[in-house]
Amino acid sequence: MQRRTVPVWVPVLVVVLTVGQLAVAEWWPGIERFADKAFGARLVAYPVMMLLAPALWWLVVRRRDSSARPPWGAFTLIMLPFLIDVTGNSFNLYDTIVWWDDANHFFNWLLLLSGIGLLIGQRIRPHWAQVLMITGAGAILAICWELGEWYTFIRHGTELDVAYQDTLGDLTLGTLGALCAGLIVMALSRRNEVAQDDRRTAASTDAPRRGL
Repeated sequence: MQRRTVPVWVPVLVVVLTVGQLAVAEWWPGIERFADKAFGARLVAYPVMMLLAPALWWLVVRRRDSSARPPWGAFTLIMLPFLIDVTGNSFNLYDTIVWWDDANHFFNWLLLLSGIGLLIGQRIRPHWAQVLMITGAGAILAICWELGEWYTFIRHGTELDVAYQDTLGDLTLGTLGALCAGLIVMALSRRNEVAQDDRRTAASTDAPRRGL
């Protein structure tokens, strides 16, 4: 049975939608919900971060194996959190839905670390080490993200009184999302191993029959 793969246009569409919204936020005047949210910096940083994984994959994997198929699904998972973040700002969800920011920190880290785990984590053994690696990577990325938020928004803002509690909550939710991503990647790795074993067994069973 042929495995379904994500077509190339899916991650391309994610990038286009993200950059398009960022461009509107930066260059379309008079939209109050985009004010003071560093969309100029995001317009540069988000596309770079979204394209980093495909660029590294091409440099590392494609150079060693020209026949390797690009993991468009993993790339899409890595890119989706940036689209979700920008879309949330476009529809003013951060200011109108109380739980939106918290949900983003969990689900965006779930998506991001699932993509990273599918790229680099499936070959790690034993399987529990996959969960530790992906969860640890998610925790580190959550810390880096919070440092970026502090430098960009909080240090000169008006929310210093609640920043500590908010940061702890964001770090916890991001790490939990990464943990769930690690468990998902581990389950997929085990399923793939079982499928490979079944194919080997079927091939070894069919070989004597073909010899006859």
